[in-house]
Amino acid sequence: MATTTVQTPASTGGIPLRIKLQRVERRRKVSAFVLVLPLFLFILIAFVLPIGRMMLNAIHDDTLLALMPRTTEVLEVWDGKELPDERVYAALAEDLKQAWTQKTAGKIGARMNYELPGAASQVRSSARMVSKLSDGPYKAAMIEISPLWGQHEVWSLLKRGSSSYTAFYLLRSVDLQFGPENSIVASPPENAIFRDIFLRTLGIGIGVTAATLLLGFPLAYLLATLPLRTSNLLMIIVLLPFWTSVLVLTAAWVVLLQDHGVINETLMKLHILSQPAELIFNRFGTVLAMTHIQLPFTLLPIYSVMRSISPSYVRAARSLGAGPFYAFWKVYFPQTLPGIAAGCLLTFILSLGYYITPALVGGPTDQMVSNFVAIYTNEQLNWGMASALGAILLVATLLLYFVFNKLVGVDRIKMG
Repeated sequence: MATTTVQTPASTGGIPLRIKLQRVERRRKVSAFVLVLPLFLFILIAFVLPIGRMMLNAIHDDTLLALMPRTTEVLEVWDGKELPDERVYAALAEDLKQAWTQKTAGKIGARMNYELPGAASQVRSSARMVSKLSDGPYKAAMIEISPLWGQHEVWSLLKRGSSSYTAFYLLRSVDLQFGPENSIVASPPENAIFRDIFLRTLGIGIGVTAATLLLGFPLAYLLATLPLRTSNLLMIIVLLPFWTSVLVLTAAWVVLLQDHGVINETLMKLHILSQPAELIFNRFGTVLAMTHIQLPFTLLPIYSVMRSISPSYVRAARSLGAGPFYAFWKVYFPQTLPGIAAGCLLTFILSLGYYITPALVGGPTDQMVSNFVAIYTNEQLNWGMASALGAILLVATLLLYFVFNKLVGVDRIKMG
């Protein structure tokens, strides 16, 4: 029985064409990877790693473990019921002596002060005084030096410090804290501020998004229906906030809205007002200034979608007997929903992270989460709380994006 042999086509160099094509494809992939590599490294270094570090700082704190190794080690076997025994107090004394010598008592006090306000000064004074003690017994001596060491919650705090990871910052960011026997309880009313701050941030973001949509949709429609030459001129005016610093724009609104600013002076000269209106350092000024800055971010996606909608659709609806409003609402408006969804989502996410504008134009009750992140970072040097607030805001933003995409996402709009 005769057999037929299938020969693989060969190139001029004797190499099979299939292998040569594989080599060409491999080189193409390597070239594409080399071109993308700088952007990938930039995103990794400037975006992924900082966010990862922030998420880690929200749950990682080894201050007490590193600066009080003896105390945290012996506390691992403490039952947490009564005050620790003499061995634990002796370890505490040795750690405080070393901290006083190495000038780290301030760091220990600052870390304990996060959970027990007022502990910082007592820790420093205890370290100074215990350095003069030659030998024990230490338990009675330490309690005599400072009543702090006779409090049960102090030892619970130090026992939690035996781990490099802590839930304190995340709990504090949602107005919770550790209670007796390490149970999780609500923070005292005078310290429970962060839930209101997160709700305020979401409320301002929603308000700014709604305002930019109400202003941006008609303007986008006007730009999309005008002749191209005229719309391009108007678009340059709309894009001016893109070319101006946020700080400059905010300072301009301060000049306009202050008690003796341009707006109040004009209204008073026209005898519309008898005294200056409170236009600044309140929620109105904050939303107004943020709306001005964010308007292009909402308008541009809507405008780009409107430019792609053929006018023949509305004309066809009108020719079939639909009125102007009905034709717009049933034919034109549904086609703009992808642009509305993209613009509103972009504006809302950007509004959640505002810092400069609320700080300069808003009042004390208008400060957003970013303001407290800045305070903890720049003033209190509490990186744990700053990271926890940032992490919660990031997770909340991602969850809102996921829910938004499921409910009114672009894919769902197209399917509808």
